[in-house]
Amino acid sequence: DRTMPLARPTGQIPDAAWTSGFREMTEPWKGAVGCLGVAVFFAMTIGIISWQALEQSPEEWVLRGRTGGMLWERRRGALLLRVLPSGRTVAVIAVGGVPATEPPPPRDRCWHDGGQFCYTWEEDAELRLSLEPPPTPATECYGVRWTPLRPDVMLKDCFSMANVSWYGGASIRAQRWPLNSAESHAQPFVSGDFSKNPVGYGPVLERYFLGSTGVTVTVAPDVPLFLSLESNRHFCLETPAGRAAVPLRYLLCVSPDVAAAHRHMGSQLAGQARVLPDTALLGSPIWQYYGPAGSAAKIKRGLKSLAKKLKRHHLREGVLALGERCTAILAAAVRPDHVPSERRKRHDSTHAWDPSLIKPLQLSITLSPYTSIASPLFLRSLRDSEVASYWLSLQPRFGGCSVPLLTTWKGQLCARLNVTSKAALSWYLARARHLRQALGATYMVFEGAEGNAFLEQAVPPPAELAGDQYTGVLAAALATLGNATVISAGARSSHLPLFVQMSPLRSDWSHAGLKGVIPSVLHYSLLGYNFFIPDAVGGSLDSDIPGDPELYVRWLQIVTFLPVMAFSTPPWLCCDAWVLNLTRQCIQRHRDFVVPLLIKYSEEWLRLGYPIFRPAWWLSPTDPTAFTIEDEFLIGDEVLVAPITEKGQTWRDIYLPGEGHLWMDTNTAHVFDGGTILRNYSASLAEVPVFVK
Repeated sequence: DRTMPLARPTGQIPDAAWTSGFREMTEPWKGAVGCLGVAVFFAMTIGIISWQALEQSPEEWVLRGRTGGMLWERRRGALLLRVLPSGRTVAVIAVGGVPATEPPPPRDRCWHDGGQFCYTWEEDAELRLSLEPPPTPATECYGVRWTPLRPDVMLKDCFSMANVSWYGGASIRAQRWPLNSAESHAQPFVSGDFSKNPVGYGPVLERYFLGSTGVTVTVAPDVPLFLSLESNRHFCLETPAGRAAVPLRYLLCVSPDVAAAHRHMGSQLAGQARVLPDTALLGSPIWQYYGPAGSAAKIKRGLKSLAKKLKRHHLREGVLALGERCTAILAAAVRPDHVPSERRKRHDSTHAWDPSLIKPLQLSITLSPYTSIASPLFLRSLRDSEVASYWLSLQPRFGGCSVPLLTTWKGQLCARLNVTSKAALSWYLARARHLRQALGATYMVFEGAEGNAFLEQAVPPPAELAGDQYTGVLAAALATLGNATVISAGARSSHLPLFVQMSPLRSDWSHAGLKGVIPSVLHYSLLGYNFFIPDAVGGSLDSDIPGDPELYVRWLQIVTFLPVMAFSTPPWLCCDAWVLNLTRQCIQRHRDFVVPLLIKYSEEWLRLGYPIFRPAWWLSPTDPTAFTIEDEFLIGDEVLVAPITEKGQTWRDIYLPGEGHLWMDTNTAHVFDGGTILRNYSASLAEVPVFVK
């Protein structure tokens, strides 16, 4: 309820009567009156101070809804989101970029509208708060809109991490769950490639943040956004200065608890009908080709040799995955771009690739939207003056020819496909279909979908490629190739029938290695990307530690319960016969136990948008203990996986969520109560603690 300005009398007391009477008094009376005057002065001073303290409350309601509202706190210059009738503050938003210590007046500029609050910091920015239609009766939403009044004003809202755990947003190199312990300087909120920028944001992100108090923050997709993370203090949403009148807009919603908040808001992130990718891949382990790659003939022999070794080790089913370089070499042998059309038929018959050589294994090939500036494709487009039609280019300000926007990809200077050109997209998709057919590939992997090439070079992007538009447009185009397609990034594309390839991890026990697997799983699934391919068992980035069989086994135990099992180093190369036998058992368990669960909960994802891989708080949404657990995950509501992620450990503490539920250990058949912690629970190197409800 807004307080209105108080009417204060301004009449003055006449001075003459006091001065004439005072002269006629005797000295004792003068002393008495003086003491009385001093007393009255002190009493009035105390009264004024008390009145000011009461009237100038440190907190003031600025917008009230049905179940809560927003307040302004003068001391910190912050907006508070508070729920009623409990009076619990669920979010504290420190305001930056404007003189936040100046309190809004009691009566705002749109006071006649009970559903809005408006205030203007003169010459700086305008704030407008509004009640918005909620998705469900149990949720209440507030629109927040800051508008700069000068181009040099940088808008910045910082969300406190005090007593709130935050999830969602961006993936980072050493993924954390929750985000509270992550650290990142202010940078564009755009997906990125960790190999190019290790301190940047990763390939999967959404403009959605979820707080453990039941709060969600959803930023409008057209807002040019910067994000910073300050460990255990706050995360900040910013708009860059220098853009005239570009507002910072987001939707702030509050629900009864964190699980309800995500069910009501986060599960609808895609906002479109969801479609499943090819679920046949779920039961097919991926074996990355690691053999010779000097020529097409060597690659063919290497693939055939790998297929024979897998068969000999009783691992004959799955997918052989070729990287981008091997795909290019093999593709050039099948139908090279530089060979004239009249010679292609003879060339193809000489260098034909026969997919039956690796049967029953299937083949996966890898492409990217990049081409080297020395490639025949790029040189031909230069010759034909079609650079801007096929590759991202800088448009001249005063006429002239377009200049290709060059960037680096895997150490080479490259041009990037222009996804805003229908001609370029049609050509690219037709080329991909041809390669798939010519090589007999079942699956196609597309790397390099992440990032904004313009922002990487500090060049303002065109409107149609602002933010993560490139990733979104490319993902939508690749989805037309069918549901056997894998992409390396995701942004507002979780509804598409695509698998998402996770970023490579280090071969160690850190959060950039094994400890980062489960936080990444929870992050991807929370944002709607349930069908991901985790990094290869043991990690695919070299570390200072030589091959570690224990690390390989613990990694293997985790990926057994994920959508797809991928290997870059086969078990017979890294470890002994025991690990090889364990690998066979894990692959079988994945097919028999995990895949049916994933199929079951994928139907729920299609209907409701709920994550398949869930954090412990999904079943214990009001238990603070559950908010920070990053080494356990649920599959649906019925299976809890609690692996070992510490080197040398054969025991761990296990939190069993869901008070009132019963959990059975699949290894021992022992039954335990939900809502409890099992201390020092045994888990030998051959075991992974798994509980069913």
